Amino acid sequence: MQNTRLPAVKIRHLIVFAVVLITFGSPISLSTARADLGSAARSVPSASLVGQGRLTFLGIKVFDAALYAPGGTYSPSKPFALKLTYLRNFKGQAIAKRSADEMRKQGASKAQLAKWTKQMEAMFPNVSSGQSITGVRTASGSTVFYFGNRKIGTISDKAFSKRFFAIWLGNRTGNPRLRAKLVGAGS
Repeated sequence: MQNTRLPAVKIRHLIVFAVVLITFGSPISLSTARADLGSAARSVPSASLVGQGRLTFLGIKVFDAALYAPGGTYSPSKPFALKLTYLRNFKGQAIAKRSADEMRKQGASKAQLAKWTKQMEAMFPNVSSGQSITGVRTASGSTVFYFGNRKIGTISDKAFSKRFFAIWLGNRTGNPRLRAKLVGAGS
């Protein structure tokens, strides 16, 4: 009969490894967030997943949303990233127009919307199912957009950032259940 006991040295290594994981947390969560955000992760220090959810309309899957923030704690005045992974094909112009419609509901003026719609139409690409657009609210209050891993533009207007991200994260969002999944029901 074979001896199946582990040598004492291996047991000690396993114990040390377990203690390190418990003490310092798993390195997988940070590397996973970085992999999920790609280039956008550089703008959100120590990015971790805050929450995620799916938007459906009349039973049709539209997109999956994931919110990342430093240490996994969302604050609208600090850097964060909102990644939308589309589950259907959309024209960039349609995404821009729908975003502008939702920003109007958040209180944006006609003049602001006219300017912002042009900027978004020029920036947002057509998307196919499985592709993502990530919006990053930077420390300065600008919004930087990424298509997959490629930066596609910046809008350096704090009012734009506030109205744009309020579509999903604001108290007056049209999708309160999605907001609750992204930021937590108590936020």
